[in-house]
Amino acid sequence: MNIVVVGLSHKTAPVEVREKLSIPEPVCDKAIAQLCSYPNIQEVAILSTCNRLEIYVVANETENGVREVTQFLADHSKLPVSSLRPYLFVLLHQDAVMHLMRVAAGLDSLVLGEGQILAQVKQCHKLGQEHKGIGRTLNQLFKQAITAGKRVRTETSIGTGAVSISSAAVEMAQMKVQNLAACRVAIIGAGKMSRLLVQHLASKGAANIAILNRSVERAQELAKQFPDVQLHLHPIAEMMNIIMHSDLVFTSTAATEPLLDRAKLEPVLHPGHHLMLFDIAVPRNVHSDVNDLPHVQAFNVDDLKAVVAQNHEARRQMAMEAEVLLDEEVESFEAWWRSLETVSTISSLRDKVETIRVQELEKALSRLGTEFADKHQEVIEALTRGIVNKILHDPMVQLRAQQDIEARRQAMQTLSILFNLEAATAKKQFG
Repeated sequence: MNIVVVGLSHKTAPVEVREKLSIPEPVCDKAIAQLCSYPNIQEVAILSTCNRLEIYVVANETENGVREVTQFLADHSKLPVSSLRPYLFVLLHQDAVMHLMRVAAGLDSLVLGEGQILAQVKQCHKLGQEHKGIGRTLNQLFKQAITAGKRVRTETSIGTGAVSISSAAVEMAQMKVQNLAACRVAIIGAGKMSRLLVQHLASKGAANIAILNRSVERAQELAKQFPDVQLHLHPIAEMMNIIMHSDLVFTSTAATEPLLDRAKLEPVLHPGHHLMLFDIAVPRNVHSDVNDLPHVQAFNVDDLKAVVAQNHEARRQMAMEAEVLLDEEVESFEAWWRSLETVSTISSLRDKVETIRVQELEKALSRLGTEFADKHQEVIEALTRGIVNKILHDPMVQLRAQQDIEARRQAMQTLSILFNLEAATAKKQFG
């Protein structure tokens, strides 16, 4: 039996391929049932996100198991295996184990250390259990990976610090004003960057947000994505009036000329009105001359890039610390896996020795006579059980502790031959 992962991610496949392979939750049960029906696959878990599709299996024959998963993916995506194969990666046992640990910790994500993936790994584990795909081995693996992901986030600072221009703008704003919830915020533009701004602002507690855009329909589409956030939508013609009543303004439009400059701002700002402008557009939406106005501060993409670069470097350092933690979690899983592999041999050996002990004890007690046997049976029983346990202790400990896979299997085979365990097991099964 071997743990295998077959998949593709943002590192190996473009989005147009990834979207063909996506397995949404509503069809996850059918996909797991189909994979479990293949002869070489014992357990299945499916991790499907916008950036990856990974199928974890326990296969009783590795090469055939990989072939079955690959064929399933080809059928699901309606892409021939030959076209699909260049985008797929295949990892076996320890590499598969370490990969899931790194995924759960956010070390394999597009944004290093991002937190959403841990919740997605938990959901993958939950669905695998619900749909009867996950058995003893994958259950232990996912529990260990979730523990690893939690450890990395609590014992390192890898998830902190903005790593995109939009998140850096919001982080800088929060540093400057302390309490975003008390600020009147305006966002000029309603594209992808503005959506990210709303997401980050809402997560930091901002509650008074105005969206200005040339197309009100586009602004309405953006608002629909945030049903729990109260967004005030305005046409771009109301820009100066909204700015006049704002504390923070974020600009993110495709305009080729500045929308705001000193000449436009000066007449509408009251004396003492403190205003901060965060311009994340290229070309710039805010002219540099606004900084000449008292109580006005403007930050552009270059200011924010420095924050992003600093945070990227900090996360890389944290990732190196995280790898050490993951090594510990992998070793913990490997110890469990080793003990699991030895269970059948240890169990057979114990059964055989226990059978011999019981038979010999019965013979001895019958020779000693009923009176003596009744009086001393407990003592003799404990004596023989103690001798058996002490004799078996060292072989069992050594077998479980053996880290080299081949050496462990050789030791199990030797025990099986020396004690004729296969014959004993067959006799037990078939009477």
